[in-house]
Amino acid sequence: MKIVSACLAGIGCRYDGSGKPCQKVIELIKEGKAIPVCPEQLGGLTTPRTPVEIVEGKVLTKDGEDKTQEFIKGAEEGMKIAEMTNSTEAILKTKSPSCGCGKIYDGTFTGNIKDGDGIFTKMLKQKGIKCLTEEDYE
Repeated sequence: MKIVSACLAGIGCRYDGSGKPCQKVIELIKEGKAIPVCPEQLGGLTTPRTPVEIVEGKVLTKDGEDKTQEFIKGAEEGMKIAEMTNSTEAILKTKSPSCGCGKIYDGTFTGNIKDGDGIFTKMLKQKGIKCLTEEDYE
């Protein structure tokens, strides 16, 4: 079983209320091989919501509001799903502060990218779950 970012399934859960459908991910779900998860919604954040980026280890909105606890809670809830489904792999939305894998936005809200992982991705990796982005999977 695989965990996949819900936005990659076409679910409108991104900060702007949109999805980012990935046909290969959708096929995995239809085949019963993957389960969509949105850690941001699981953490209690609304959709749509103010964009956030990781700034010096904290998850902050562009206005400086700290959303770190919501991101941690959502990642923990997502981990429960991964553990219940015996997931061994995750396909995650690139650059996301939750699901970014290898690359995330740099915290300046200017579209710049830096090396790093999102909050959920870090937890998955700590549990030995292989993490890929939709770009790796294509």
